[in-house]
Amino acid sequence: MKHLFIMLLIACSAATTVSAQQKAKPENVIKAFEFLIDLYGQKAGQTYSVEKNPNTGIIESSERIVTFTCKKSEPYIEMMGDDFMKDEKLSYQIKHITPGQGSQNFTLAVNTNDSKTTKQYQIRTKSDQEMWFMACKNPDNPSLRDAYAIVWQPAPDNKVKGTIYMITSPRPSNFDRVFDNSKKVFKIEGRVDANIKDSLYNIYIANSYDALNAVGDDDYVACVPVINKRFEYQTELDRPMVGRLRCIFPDGELCSAWIDLDFVPGETYHITVHNGYYDDDEDYERRVGRYSGKSLINSEVVVDTVAVIDDFEAEAPVVSEYATPQPKRNNNLKQQPTPLQEMQIEAKGKAFEAKMEAIKASYAALKPFIDLKTLAGTDGYFAQITKQNKELDADFHELIKWLEGFVPDVQKPDFLGTGYKELLKFYTEQNQGFTELIKACGVLPKTAQKTQKELNKLIEKNMAEMSNIIAGGK
Repeated sequence: MKHLFIMLLIACSAATTVSAQQKAKPENVIKAFEFLIDLYGQKAGQTYSVEKNPNTGIIESSERIVTFTCKKSEPYIEMMGDDFMKDEKLSYQIKHITPGQGSQNFTLAVNTNDSKTTKQYQIRTKSDQEMWFMACKNPDNPSLRDAYAIVWQPAPDNKVKGTIYMITSPRPSNFDRVFDNSKKVFKIEGRVDANIKDSLYNIYIANSYDALNAVGDDDYVACVPVINKRFEYQTELDRPMVGRLRCIFPDGELCSAWIDLDFVPGETYHITVHNGYYDDDEDYERRVGRYSGKSLINSEVVVDTVAVIDDFEAEAPVVSEYATPQPKRNNNLKQQPTPLQEMQIEAKGKAFEAKMEAIKASYAALKPFIDLKTLAGTDGYFAQITKQNKELDADFHELIKWLEGFVPDVQKPDFLGTGYKELLKFYTEQNQGFTELIKACGVLPKTAQKTQKELNKLIEKNMAEMSNIIAGGK
């Protein structure tokens, strides 16, 4: 999905991302952790340590690791996602990995007090584990990072077995990513339009685009099935390569068209295939793909490939997320934001996108139920999705108010209208997903019906607002 308001975020980008010092701890997460530890924590194998400055008595590092076993239906387990999302605004990193996400393991790197060595904590190590992680700036000492993580997996007798991590340590400089997200793994997460009958996808890989075009029809490296209109593929790569997706129809015929992509280690490409075209991953293409200046694929459109109409112009190459971006200015703005305003706009934009990803993660958590063709026991998931969408809508309108002060009136219909279109696209995709749920499970529980009704209300409301803006009104 296109980054909302990317034009303004580029025009107003700050030199680095800065997180405002938090004044509070993630109380909801801490409360859930302490409850599970007090009631279900296993004394054997616990780790607890605290190091303080001998002169000031201020904590310099601490570690608490506790294993637990409880019923799968324990409310604090079922609603763990709610607790993390309630405290999301206090974090600068948050991550959720659902069961079934293959080799997407998670390693937490912790700096020592002398910053000369790093300790590695293997948090998620198995595909059947579910994990939540959050990193926050320590409210008492901004040079420290508070990391909170929980992971659990199925256990006999309808129970789950898990581990809780609460670790305070020196904060990595510049909010460096603190986890190893399988840097060599490239993934494709795909969806197929309900109106087409794609059943399998052949995957082809080559070192160069010329080599890819010379690959034979039968020289595929994998054949990926489409299940419930979704498909997924992953592989480990030592360097960027080029790849091709080619559909096999239910009658076994190989499609005459295909989709070519840059396969980049450590990245995930999200794609939705329609009849004769596809929705590409525009963020991916800008960062490491066709519009990044790093692509291994020729810029010309190949006649046999699926036709794609982009609704934006290719921008200048995007620098690495670890490089220091060069600030740019847009003289067409109504007024130039101050450095503080630049950081606030960027932070709000990133927080908004994080909420979108959290909603996607909530839907992904439904997969085990869909595989069993029942939505029994999912009330908590849909209640969470309803709440998340309401919060997303509130954040969107707060962001709109911020941006209106910088965008000239003559540009508002196009600029703000684009933002509304992306939000509506996100809502509509969710709404269409309920059709798939009905097909897979036969009936929607009342909480799911309520979620769909709330989505329809949000769609209607924002459609009306967008129409007014495009028409030049308010």
